[in-house]
Amino acid sequence: MCGIVAYIGSEQARPVLLEGLKRLEYRGYDSAGIAMLNGGLHIARTVGRVRVLEQKIDGDDHFNGTIGIAHTRWATHGGVTEQNAHPHSDDADRGHGVVLVHNGIIENHASLKTWLLSKGHTFASETDTEVLTHLIGELYEGDLAAAVRAALREVEGAYAIAVICSEQPDVLVAARRGSPLLIGVSDSGYIVASDAQAIVAHTSRVADLDEEIVATITRDAFHTADLDNIEVTAKLRELEVSLDEIELGDHAHYMFKEILEQPQAMRRCLRGRINVRDGEVILGGLGDHARELIRSKRVIFLGQGTALHAGMLGEYLMEDLAKVPAETDFASEFRYRNPIIEEGTVVVAVSQSGETADTLAGIREAGERGAMTIGLVNVVGSSIPNATDAGVYLRVGPEVGVASTKAFLGQVMAATMFAMFLGRRRFLSNTQTVRLLGELEGIPDKLERVCGLSDEAEQIAKRYIHRDNWLFLGRGYNYPVALEGALKLKELSYIHAEGMPAAEMKHGPIALIDEGMPAVFIATRNSQYRKVLSNIEEVKSRGADVIAVATEGDDEIRGLADEVFYVPDAPEPLQPLLTIVPLQLLAYHAALLRGHDVDKPRNLAKSVTVE
Repeated sequence: MCGIVAYIGSEQARPVLLEGLKRLEYRGYDSAGIAMLNGGLHIARTVGRVRVLEQKIDGDDHFNGTIGIAHTRWATHGGVTEQNAHPHSDDADRGHGVVLVHNGIIENHASLKTWLLSKGHTFASETDTEVLTHLIGELYEGDLAAAVRAALREVEGAYAIAVICSEQPDVLVAARRGSPLLIGVSDSGYIVASDAQAIVAHTSRVADLDEEIVATITRDAFHTADLDNIEVTAKLRELEVSLDEIELGDHAHYMFKEILEQPQAMRRCLRGRINVRDGEVILGGLGDHARELIRSKRVIFLGQGTALHAGMLGEYLMEDLAKVPAETDFASEFRYRNPIIEEGTVVVAVSQSGETADTLAGIREAGERGAMTIGLVNVVGSSIPNATDAGVYLRVGPEVGVASTKAFLGQVMAATMFAMFLGRRRFLSNTQTVRLLGELEGIPDKLERVCGLSDEAEQIAKRYIHRDNWLFLGRGYNYPVALEGALKLKELSYIHAEGMPAAEMKHGPIALIDEGMPAVFIATRNSQYRKVLSNIEEVKSRGADVIAVATEGDDEIRGLADEVFYVPDAPEPLQPLLTIVPLQLLAYHAALLRGHDVDKPRNLAKSVTVE
């Protein structure tokens, strides 16, 4: 949620900042703003996309400086207005020219604002961010970093901030707690950003800011200290993201590009982790904890949105392949309901970004209660891997499209390997493991065929996009797939869609079915195939139009369904890795046909870093 870019160095800051904002726009795109120091303080803010901001400052020489900060916003406090857009400054009349951009939420902003009002401050926005800016200005005594440290000692909540001050035009200050922030080190200066994608075009060397660390950056160097000004050493690392991976290339949309990247992404996810010949799953991140994991008595998967659906599949896989009791929970509910954590409990955080606030809070709660904690995360160096005992990186590459596709498949693949890692040590024979690993190794090739269903998805979408209510139905492993398919359609096309177990449909929701209502069934040949066919007949008899995802060679389904997506056969535990792709394509084309921005759906942001 929201994107931060800041620069200090020897080059012009404006192109660096605007390019960075465009690369981060998937994190929030309600409004955007920029502040520069160039013979004084200059601020521009706009409602809308970054291109609107770019047009506003085009040709304005005030924005030709070599130090500046910029932001693209996803609104949390205050409506989408120019006054609420970042950057925010302290008082125009009595301030010190302190300007700040911020990701996160200042939870005690109301009490801080009351105190600042008593000191004579006046506010121009509805945001919690402006309160923090005024607080820094109130505490400023000639040393910006010292004022930032003093202010942050009074703050409750999450933040990633970049701050400049007109009275110190050669200093940039950055800090974080609970929201990511990186410092890129290039030959021309330093780039601070909330995501590596804003940095990778300029340098591959970065330093991760740790929790409650403040960085003081000049044109020649930077140093880091905690809130008590005790110096800490920031370690440089090489980014694992390449510029080619985040470029759109010949594709019209990032989402379509990322759907088509799924076969190769799954190959990367598997590479070096399975040994089919010997029936081994090698997960280096879990190896040191193998004995403890083998003795586990219960596994809890935590996630939100798409990650929750991947966790549900992890639950099914864990009980099926490893015979370990498992459950899935909304991370947002887990933390607050006083969960029971017994000896032998393993809690698994599932997250693309590794920064999901609810999931991060949940995993910390689980760790404090004595659970072993595991992360299934895509972004290297993010907060969840740092907060867990061990984990598995997805290795699917950067995902720019706000609606997750290849990261979901990576999460399911990682959960599958995790279940097999435990299953081989607890329950699965070598013969069973060799057979299943051989099938798993073949999934990327089968995905190549499924990704070729785009034209069929477009034609089916054309026939049904006028319908405003859809049902997605599945049983067993395909129930979470139904939930994910419905979520994709909702996110992208703004069509109301509900996913549910196929058997649940007749316990109430069947009342919704009217003539021509689309009912999407995941109806592959598996242990519950016959029961799904019965469910199809139930909705057909009430006038629904059935869209089925079925196994190649299944001619029987043709006599029941109005439309069929065929996917290659696979063992039941692996079928979700194939059956979700036609539903991704269906949602993609439905959104395009309705004229929506598939990469940046309304009201959504890629990384939800606030609770």
